[in-house]
This record gives sequence, C-alpha cells and structure tokens, in this order.
Amino acid sequence: MSDELTPPSASTPPTEPSPEPITPFGKISTGAGKRSRLRKWTRRAFIGAGAAAGGGLVLGVGGIVFSPNRLSYVPDGAEGEGHLTTWIRITPNNHTTVLVPHCEMGQGALTGLGMLLVEELDADWNLCTIEEAPAEDIYANGYILHAFLGEVGVSIPGFMGRAFDFGSFKMAQFAGLQVTGGSTSTRGTGVFGLRLAGATAREMLLEAGAEQFGVSKAELVARDSRVHHEPSGQSATFGELVGRASELDLPSSPRLKSRDEYRLVGTSQDRADIPGKVVGEAGYGMDVVRPDMAYAAIMRAPVPGGQLAQVDPSPAEAMNGVEQVVQLDDAVAVVAKSYWHAQQALDALEPQFTDAGLGHVDTATIRGWHAAALDEEPLAEPTQGGQVVTAEYCVPYLSHATMEPMAATAQLADGRLDVWCGTQDPLSTRGVAAAVAGLERDAVYIHNQQLGGGFGRRLPGTYDYVEQAVAVAKATAPRPVKLVWSREEDMRHGYYRPFVMGRFQGVVDEPGRIHRWASRFTGRATDGLEADPPYGIKDKDIAVVTSPAHLRTGEWRSVAASQHGFFAESFADELAHAAGRDPFEFRRELLSDAPRHRAVLERAADMARWASALPDGRARGIAIFESFGSIVANVCEVGVENGRILVYRVDSAVDCGLVVNPQQALAQIHGSVIFGLSAALFHEITVKEGAVENRNFPDFNMVRLAQAPRVNVSFIESDAPVGGLGEPGVPPVAPAVANALFAVTGQRLRDLPLHLA
Repeated sequence: MSDELTPPSASTPPTEPSPEPITPFGKISTGAGKRSRLRKWTRRAFIGAGAAAGGGLVLGVGGIVFSPNRLSYVPDGAEGEGHLTTWIRITPNNHTTVLVPHCEMGQGALTGLGMLLVEELDADWNLCTIEEAPAEDIYANGYILHAFLGEVGVSIPGFMGRAFDFGSFKMAQFAGLQVTGGSTSTRGTGVFGLRLAGATAREMLLEAGAEQFGVSKAELVARDSRVHHEPSGQSATFGELVGRASELDLPSSPRLKSRDEYRLVGTSQDRADIPGKVVGEAGYGMDVVRPDMAYAAIMRAPVPGGQLAQVDPSPAEAMNGVEQVVQLDDAVAVVAKSYWHAQQALDALEPQFTDAGLGHVDTATIRGWHAAALDEEPLAEPTQGGQVVTAEYCVPYLSHATMEPMAATAQLADGRLDVWCGTQDPLSTRGVAAAVAGLERDAVYIHNQQLGGGFGRRLPGTYDYVEQAVAVAKATAPRPVKLVWSREEDMRHGYYRPFVMGRFQGVVDEPGRIHRWASRFTGRATDGLEADPPYGIKDKDIAVVTSPAHLRTGEWRSVAASQHGFFAESFADELAHAAGRDPFEFRRELLSDAPRHRAVLERAADMARWASALPDGRARGIAIFESFGSIVANVCEVGVENGRILVYRVDSAVDCGLVVNPQQALAQIHGSVIFGLSAALFHEITVKEGAVENRNFPDFNMVRLAQAPRVNVSFIESDAPVGGLGEPGVPPVAPAVANALFAVTGQRLRDLPLHLA
C-alpha cells in the first residue's frame, strides 16, 4: 500500500526513560527518539477519589488522603511521588505522566488521547509518559456519552456541562464502564475529559507561578513544561511549581484552547506502543507467565445453547503432563503443564454435547428465517409515478478473527482473584470475574494487557474466555492457570457480526431524480440511524424487522454501519443506473443540502480522477457513508483477471472534524480499507448441523500483502465536532467495490462476500 498523504513525523531529542521497571506493556516512545514506558497503573498506586468542579475528578497517589477539591501532592522522595488530577501526575523532576482510561489494541488511541491532554497542559511532549489507567471505579469513563449524543446531534449546554459529566460518570461507575469501542475514546474522553484535565492543571500551575514570581497570572505563559514571565525573564518548571499548585482550589472554568492555538495536536507523533512491539517487549494476554502456572485448553458445545452431556476423562488423564480434566456446564477443559500437553489431551477426549434442538439449522435455514421476517413487513406500493427499482441485499455472520485468540490467566488464592487478560473494558470484566468467583468486586484485580486485536470481540458481554478461566481457576486454586483458546475454538465460538437481510424500493423520475426511498431490514431497532442515507429525498420509509438469531452476536468493527453502508450505497448506485446518471454526479446532486458530505465526495472523486480513462477490464466504483461522527468516501478501482476480483487502488477522503495525530489517523484508514476488503471479498461464517463450519484462516481468508491495493488518503479538516476514526473507514469499502464490479462486468452483486457468477 501507499498513500498520497504522508504526514510528517516530528523529530525529538532523546531523553532518559523513567526509572520504573518494565511491565508486560513494555517500553513506548512519545517522540522519534524518546524511550519511555507504557505501563499499567496499579491499584496500590492510588488511595481514593472525589468530585471537583472544573477538573472533574481528583485522584490521590502514594498513600496521601486528599481533599476532594484539591490536587494531591506527595513530597519529593516519598513512595509513589506525584501529583495527579484524575489523569495527570507531575513529579518534581518535571516529568508528566498521563493516565488514560482506555486500552491499547493496535489503534494507537493512548498516543492521541495523551496528545489532547498535553496540548492543553502545555507540557513538553518529550517529557511525558502515557499509562493505561487501572480497573478502578475512579476511571469509569462517562465522558464517552458525549460521543454517543453527538452522533444524534445532541450537545449539552455549557451551564449544564459539569452536572451532566458528574451524572454520566456516576452512571458509568454503576454500570462498570471503562470501555474502549465505538470510536468514542478521542471524541468522548479525549475532547470532553482529558482536555479539561490538562487545562485545569495548566491554570493551577500558572496561579502557582504568579504567587512565586509576585506577578499577575495574566502576565504568565505556560510552554513546554515551564511557566514563563517574559517581562522579567523569570521561569520555573512544572515540577518546581506543582507542590504549591496542589494546594490551590481547582478553577471553575479553565480556558480551553481554540484549534488555531494548537502546537502539538495536528502534528504527527510516533505511536507510544510501537517500540515495545518492535523489540518484543509488549505483553499480551497470550504472553502472561506466572510462577508455578498451569495451562488449560477448552472445548465448548459446538451448537449454541448446547450442554456437556458426558465425557470420559481417562484418555486425557493417562497422558504425560496432564494434571486434571475440568467439566463445566457447556464445556470440558484439560489442565496440564503446558498448553501443548493440554491441547493434545483435549483432542484425545470424545465429549458428548446436546444440541439444544438446533442441530438441524444451516445457513440456508437462517436465510429463510430472515426472508420470512421481511415477508411479514412488506414495502408499501409507491403512490407517485416513475420507474420503480427494487433490490434485496444480504450479509453473513462474521467473526472478529483477532490475531490473538482468546486467552486469560486467573489465580484464586486467599480470598482474592487476579486475572491477567486483554479486554476492551477492564472495569466491567472485573465485575464478571467476581460473579463467577463468588467474590466481592473489591477482591478482584484485573491486570489488563495490550490486545492483539479487539474489533468488538472483547467488549462487555463477550467475556466468556474470562469466565471460563476463572471457572477453571476455581478447580486449580491456589495455583494460577492460563486458559488459551485454539484458533479453531476461537473461530467457532465468537460473538459474530449479525446475519442481516435488507429489501429496498426506490422511485426515479425521467429527469433522474429520486422520489422515494424505502427499506426494510432485519436487525435491532437502534440500527435505524445507520440505515437513513444523507441524500435529499423527501419520501423515506425505513423500518427494522426483528428476526431469530442462531449464533451469538456482538459488536463488529463499525457495527450496523458495516451492513448499512453496503446496502444503502449499493442501492444508490442501482438508482443512478436506472436514472441513466453518472454515479458520482447523481450523488453530488442529492447532497446539495449536505455540504460536508458533498465536499468529501468531491475530494474522493478528484483524488481518483473519476472521469479519466482506465485500462480495459477495469472500472471505478464510488460510495460515501457517515458513521461515528465522521464522513468517508471511497473510490475503488477494480478489475477481474481469470475470474478473480482484483482491487488495484482505493482513494479515500475523510472528514473527521479534527485530525489529532495524522500518522495515527492514516494508519486507521489504511487498516479499515484492508479490514473492509477482507469482509467484502472473503469473510463468511457458515453454519451446518447447528454449528459453525469454519475452523481456521483457510476457511476465513484475509487480504494478504500481495492482494493489498494502493491506498491514497486525504483528510478534510472542518469545524465539525471531532469524529471517530477506528470504524468509519470500513462501511464504504464493500459498496465501492461492488459498484465498480457492476461497471466492469454488468453483474449486480447484492450478497457479501462478493462472488462472480
């Protein structure tokens, strides 16, 4: 892959790493030459919390009990020395630590989130370390509610801001939410929480400087971890001022910077998690090793809802290295001295499972269920004249297929449970683990690791691998045990992207305008937002129809937008063809009242040189979709060789409001294109005799390096609120490819994955 937009990387001088020992998170870099560490802030490091005006929440560290309306301060040399306003710790040696209540799963979120705080703090990026916050109630991330409200056009009035933030925080605490997903981290916690924390600390440091220098705070400037009084030439580091700053009241309304004041945000900074991954120091749930640890492999009932009927453990127990066979309600596990021994012994067992009366179900059965549900809610006959266009689309169940299969290590000893795993919500994982162990939440410690991919598979409600690990740990207590899923187990027991079917009807008049857009689709009632296209069509009739679900379903990268992007933009292309119009010009006209969408569409078309000629056997397809607060348009150049679909080039235009870290943003769109292409061309979970047929990657192929197209990306910065980037790049990929295939072959493909007749 290559790109036409290559954001520059900032060059920064090397500094000494912080002195703490390396943890499973390994070392990180916040600049091109800097080596520091991405660590897990442990429960022992903190003492308590309280609500505070302006700064949100205040946290004390190092055994100091704090007043709820003040920063905490620990004298130089004391254990755990530092100063913290929820997410900030500044030590006397002028080092700033940013604690981020989100996880790292390859998206680079911790770097971008840290940049937002450091920008407002006016700290030196080269003197900063990023850490993931622990699974503690104080780090419940209620600020993400702002992101969800923003998607439906709701903003909180300024005078209600603090009350809303406190209320949403308490709700997040009650629900146990410390979640990373839905592209909410930057546009929620970052924009509404971390910026505020940084600005609060900056104002207090300026006030401390004013007292020390005997001048007005208005005469001072904070820059690069120092407070300056330019008229007199006096200055002091944040570390020198933070002791006094911690004694001040928090400002009620700290000033946030305008975008034109940014010096760090908007520049490319190397991702904090990359160096540790390059040198092999980064730790994942699969990498955890504990003293005297046992290993476990597991097999669950293949049909959803099935139970373990019987199993003879003797074949496994007779094998070398096997320690015990653990029988659960719906699964059997083997505990051994290594994972290899455990898996070999598990393969020697012949467990009998019930099928919950669903052993007759296959993919055709499931499709029939969805078709029957749509038959119950037919589309109304159009009342106005014109050409009526109808179409039916279908997308299959999809696995998340993370590179790291599910794994968790658990130890139950002396009334305490420790769990080491990779999860997208460590706080809710803590509650789930406590319930399985029969303990209070305060007796459970979640040691979150970096995630080898998430895409929704490790969100709340999908912690079966943690539940199983804790259940097995009860049998091995007090010895720790690491439960590892095989790739086959992982593929057959996911929380899949739902099977969805949609029926569409449109009416086009002779001038080529759309009079009506109607659709019915199977899914959830909340999917209606994604199903409504941005086009200026007066007569819209869109409704969801419920249908049975055979497999467990969950959130999959871009959630409902993944299927509705394919449905809506494929159908828009069909309407353009029926109207005899160019697909790009047709869409542009329909977006005359949507300037942001129109600008993105035009940028993508310009990048691809839409009207230019292509070699024989190639064609371009276009699609545009808004999700998670961002608008993305793709133009895909596609051809067919020896019956194979080949994607040569993808031009992607993106309006996400503000690009925090261009380097990180570019990687997100590149990854989204490959992710979306894999789903468009290969991915499909199929069912036979009630169970998932797919076993491994040969049955669930991916776009490989040799198949990857050239990807060109262009970001359009606008005054719109900050949008997400982890998910919005996926939805317009499949329809752009399908539309290009129609242009080159004349075949209209309405099912994913795309297969030529």
